[in-house]
Amino acid sequence: MPTEEELFAAVDSLLEDQPELPPPAERARLREAAGITQARLAAALKSTTQTVKNWENGRSEPRPPRLQAYLRLLEGWAAKYPPAPEPAPADHAIHPPTEPAAPTAAVPAPAAPAPVTSAPAVHPAPVVEAAPAAGPSMSRRPAAKKTVTKPVAADPRFPHGPLAVLDGDGQAYCAGGIVLDCPATTIAQLVDWTLTESGIGAARLHRNGKDSDPLIVLTASAAVRFGLPERLEGAEARRSLRLPEDHPVVKQLARAKWKLTQRGFGPWPRIYRPAKAGQRQCVQLAILPWDALDSRAWPGVAGLEPADVARVLGVYAQRVITPRGSTAVSGLELMTALRPPTRAVRNEHTGEWMSGHNPGSLGTQPVDPAPPEATPEHPVARGWQGGFLDEEAYQWVRDPQLLADEECLWPCAVGLDINTAFLSAAARLVVGLSGPEYVRRPVFDKKIPGSWLVDLSHVDLDPRLPSPFTPSGRRPAGPAWYQTHTVAYAAELGSDVAPVEAFLRRETGAFLDPWHDRLKTAYVDTMADLGVTKDLDEAAFLAAMEQHKQADPGMAAVLAAIKATVKGGIGKLRERPQGRHYRDGERWPALERPTWRPDIRAAVISKARVNMHRKMLNTAKATGQYPLAVLSDCVVYASRGPSPLDFLPRTPDGKPLPGSFRLGPTPGLAKMEGVQEMAWAVDLMEKGLNPARHIKGGDAVLEDGE
Repeated sequence: MPTEEELFAAVDSLLEDQPELPPPAERARLREAAGITQARLAAALKSTTQTVKNWENGRSEPRPPRLQAYLRLLEGWAAKYPPAPEPAPADHAIHPPTEPAAPTAAVPAPAAPAPVTSAPAVHPAPVVEAAPAAGPSMSRRPAAKKTVTKPVAADPRFPHGPLAVLDGDGQAYCAGGIVLDCPATTIAQLVDWTLTESGIGAARLHRNGKDSDPLIVLTASAAVRFGLPERLEGAEARRSLRLPEDHPVVKQLARAKWKLTQRGFGPWPRIYRPAKAGQRQCVQLAILPWDALDSRAWPGVAGLEPADVARVLGVYAQRVITPRGSTAVSGLELMTALRPPTRAVRNEHTGEWMSGHNPGSLGTQPVDPAPPEATPEHPVARGWQGGFLDEEAYQWVRDPQLLADEECLWPCAVGLDINTAFLSAAARLVVGLSGPEYVRRPVFDKKIPGSWLVDLSHVDLDPRLPSPFTPSGRRPAGPAWYQTHTVAYAAELGSDVAPVEAFLRRETGAFLDPWHDRLKTAYVDTMADLGVTKDLDEAAFLAAMEQHKQADPGMAAVLAAIKATVKGGIGKLRERPQGRHYRDGERWPALERPTWRPDIRAAVISKARVNMHRKMLNTAKATGQYPLAVLSDCVVYASRGPSPLDFLPRTPDGKPLPGSFRLGPTPGLAKMEGVQEMAWAVDLMEKGLNPARHIKGGDAVLEDGE
């Protein structure tokens, strides 16, 4: 029977005999000298092209059994293709003295697979700034400095940033170019590794909030590695897709005492254990082959290499929030992260600290809306016959009979789009924080958020403009429910408003202000990354916008995700019931959230629609021009030329007219949406179609809602 000392001696000899690979640059030189592509090499080693790229740029190292095979191949190539000798320096060359490089100690790796509790190997990307390594390495090569383009995380608890993208070879690509070795072979081990060894996570966005759970994104090969199906059946019903409860992975998590949320194991599974001593244990997964990244919100991202996915998601996490699901879910989560419902307060009697309400937040308990603010299927609306709020975005087309002959002869129809119109409307928006209070015969006060029953049908406006009181743009037929901003605009236009009833909220606050500020900064910074900055003049801005998506497709995807976060987050405030098993009058899960607030959604949309109408009215007063059509935040005008500069109003000194449409890269300003021939727009209008829907691409296909 061998003694312990003998066994350790044998293991130590194996570690000493660990084969050493040539430097990454030499590996690439040998492969190129042999005329072999990275893809062909990857196929021979039963790996991926990205993994070979990582080996050749120093991001990661091969592991057995590929290590031995790769080394044998490189040794064979080295014998055939020795490096060319370096030319001797000229006699007159002056060589400044150089300091010797600091020695780096090799950290050998165990021959056997590492347990889940071991520290991850850090493989830096060879770029830009150098920073000290954050921890021990399991790499099979000398430890190198961690090099990143910028600090990955300000919080020392999370040195490797908020997320990682995992490939099928166990390489975890983090933000900032860091690559970790993930030894986990099961989902349960992956969760343990993420929470205990990975150094992944993000600090809270508010001092009273909670740290963001680490996000691990699984590629298709990683999903297969962990025993997950590469695709789920029934992709047409992706919202309800999840693994069955008897799936081996689900049962494996249960055996390890991990829990899943009510969403189950779907495209965005959240795996957790109940918090102990205030410490959360939760990991968010995103499974790319299950369409976790919707192509409408994240265009092209799912098809990128893992390192590029990590870069895109990392920028979004840094500027917005670590994704927790769809961009709509992330938008809603961001509201709570920036306005936490509770804070620590001291008990006046005992002196102990306890959880208390955080002023300005929506609290921890859901608040039912007033009947006219609810959706028809809501329990509070059962039996309600008094009508509902209809605060929605514009979808209006001018009557073709109201087109002037001069307009029809102009050559172009130009579309303008308001940058993140809902986000702009959320700025300094005072909303109700408490439940509704019913008032009969109230005196209108524009400072009180609420819903008002008032007759605005008598307000007389030019028919060449849409009505500001209805999303269809048609004149109201009689009394209806309106949000405060809509009634206030009627008063601004000179109308005498006399509400009959109202549901008002007495406790108020600018709940969305920090949400607006963070997303506005994210939008502006990302536009600047794409070459569209605030210092550009109008002509340069239009030119930059024509090319901005091609400048950096990754950052263009971040921009699309930010815009989707705005719209989706506002939409989630009134999430409708989902699933074929729902019955009218029943409550649905979204109603149990304090952030199920259709009145706040109505306030944002009402203000955005009023802002749009005010700009159109000011433009008409200054130029005599009226819109052809409006769709949400896009408006189409007839123009003498193909540019917005050909029709936008100016002051006598040539500056954009205050109160009208102004071009620029910040929320609330406008950009060009598209240009078509005027005859094209008139033809659509005569067919009852909306040119604003099709101005960008020109395709005139009848869509839902037209």
